[in-house]
Formats: sequence, C-alpha cells, structure tokens
Amino acid sequence: MARVRERAEFDLDDPVLVEGLPGVGLVGKIATDHLVDQFDMAYVGSVDCEGLPEVAVYGADDYTARPPVRLYADEEHDLLALQADIPVNRVAAAEFAKCVTDWVTDVGATPLYLSGFPNQEDDPAHVPDVFGVATGDGAGILDEHGIGAPPEQGVIGGPTGALVNRADVNDLTGVGIVVESDPQFPDPAASKQLIDKGIEPIADVGIETDTLVEQAEQIRDQKEQLAQRMQQASEEESTQAQSMRMFE
Repeated sequence: MARVRERAEFDLDDPVLVEGLPGVGLVGKIATDHLVDQFDMAYVGSVDCEGLPEVAVYGADDYTARPPVRLYADEEHDLLALQADIPVNRVAAAEFAKCVTDWVTDVGATPLYLSGFPNQEDDPAHVPDVFGVATGDGAGILDEHGIGAPPEQGVIGGPTGALVNRADVNDLTGVGIVVESDPQFPDPAASKQLIDKGIEPIADVGIETDTLVEQAEQIRDQKEQLAQRMQQASEEESTQAQSMRMFE
C-alpha cells in the first residue's frame, strides 16, 4: 500500500508543489534539486510504495541515510518539492500517482509537473522551447504567465504522465511544463528554462539559475550515472513528452 509518511510538521498557505522525477535529460530532477539546494528546503516526508526499490540514499559529507523519494518544504516561499533519486517503474506508477495526488489534494497544493521533450539540437546558442499542459483550471495559470500551448498533439509518459492523468481524473488544478531537452545526456540548460519560464513565475519566487549553465559540465558528471540508467529503463519508467506521431 502506498502512502506519504510525513516526517516533520510544516505550515504552508496555498503552496505550489514542484515534481522532479527522473526522465529525459533529467530536466525535472535537475531543476528540483536546484530548488531544494538553493532554498535549503526542509525534509518533511517520504513516499512509501510497493514497487519502489527499498534502498537508502545519502549525500556527501552527511551521515544521514534517507528514502529515495522524498518531500521537502519551504515555509518562507510557500513551496513543496518532490525529489527522487530513482526511476519509478511501471509496476508502481499508478499506485504512486494516486498516493501522491491524494496527498497533494490534502495539503491544498497546486502541482507543477516537469517533463522533457526529446530534441537533438546541434546549435549551442539554441534556447530550448517551453510549453504547458493543464488539468482542472490550470489553463488559466499557464495563460496568465504567457506559457504557450503544445505546438502539436503528444503524450506525456512515465510516472509524470501517471501523475498528470491522476490529477485530471480527480479534477485537480495542476500544470505541466514541458521543455525541449537532450535525449541522451543531462541537460542543465533545459532545466534553467523550466525554472525561468515555469517554476519562477508560477510559484512567484526568485530563483538564481545562471549556475546551472556555468556549472553544466559538473552537473552532467554528477547526474551521468542516473541518466544512463534512465536510457536503459523502459518508456514506462522514464518521464518524457513525445509527439503522437511516434505512436502512429
């Protein structure tokens, strides 16, 4: 049985939850990790779900071992973050999505789902395009912040797709931000676009993102092993948006 295990109390007023599950380009994970680090967000809970690997993760220069899928809160910025250090496999995806969505509803949060759209771009000056999708009344949020609709019909797959689907089933107001990203390697530049064009205006917070580009090589090195695992994972385990033409 899936559940969110709260580890600490927190007090938020109409928060935004940023979801950072691993997927193509690791765009959501890089962006969410950056938020957790920059705001020194407090660890407040974990997600326990059958199908998630029973492993413990730890950080550099830190004795503490923690579950692989965690929730963080920042009371000052009215912000929640879902951070994951492992892929969520297809066995767990439906139950995981229901569990997380029920918890998001209980705490009154507006979920912001993050995904990459595979795009091999050779021009180093290219700025990745961003578009949005919505559930419930989320279209108004996207329109308010000038985030465009998808340029063509497509599908969001993997665990993030399951979360968006569950939000729609529950008529929960939420938004998904999709960014063009490198299909093979961690893409900090695309993550910067997710933050600059999506997270920052919707959550109404100021977020420094220049270091994501300045430290791109270091970030790629840190995330490379997980990126390789995501390439080897099935499509059901890797969060990504795709054109419907890929299924025709």
